[in-house]
Amino acid sequence: MKKELDIFFTAIMFFTRIPCPKWIDHSPEILNKSTRYFSLVGIIVGGLAAFIFWVSLFIFPQTIALLFSMIFTIWLTGAFHEDGFADVCDGFGGGWTKDKILTIMKDSRLGTYGTVGLVGMLVFKFTGLHYQPHQLLITLIAGHSVSRFITSILLYLYPYVRDDITSKAKPMGHAQKFSIVVYNGVFGVIPLFFYNSYWVFLALIPTFIAMLLLGRFFKKWIGGQTGDCAGATQQVTEVVFYLSLLVLWKFI
Repeated sequence: MKKELDIFFTAIMFFTRIPCPKWIDHSPEILNKSTRYFSLVGIIVGGLAAFIFWVSLFIFPQTIALLFSMIFTIWLTGAFHEDGFADVCDGFGGGWTKDKILTIMKDSRLGTYGTVGLVGMLVFKFTGLHYQPHQLLITLIAGHSVSRFITSILLYLYPYVRDDITSKAKPMGHAQKFSIVVYNGVFGVIPLFFYNSYWVFLALIPTFIAMLLLGRFFKKWIGGQTGDCAGATQQVTEVVFYLSLLVLWKFI
């Protein structure tokens, strides 16, 4: 039980800014296993985002409440996944060889491709949420959990291609077991059961396809995935999930 708590709190510590007990183990083994709680962290982040949105609605209109919610999640995660998405845009936009792409992605400076891509992603995320006609609070939670579940499949399917131990994605630096996908699958789809219609499970199909297309693209250019690729996948599949729901609501 103590070891499992270590793994869970390590995931919280790595993927968010939420304070954790000082007694947790930070060993590489624990850090690698913490990926199993990726989707559960998504539920926590999404739940807090939904709470901020709900509280903000008492004072502000929905558009401003959504902005507060989005800004809060960016702060709560330290822009961890947004940074990965921006790095991927810069790397694949400005590099034409594996080494060049990896070098650019490792650079902490934000380039033109990253800036444009990040702005576009945030706009898509905001509008995708703003036009949700039903159960927005649940959608705020499900978007975070589902996208992290789908990203865990990317980590399982494709090899990690960086060999430096200083990478910000140490938990993704080793081969992931299928049990990691199972853990994340269980937690990832829990919010979907709270929708009024189980047809929402169909939204998993486009998100899965988007992950496969990204994985194929990463495999072609750099031979696998990195932590930045995982962050980009989380961001893209989150948006795809919101857009998929918009399409589903027109037919159910």
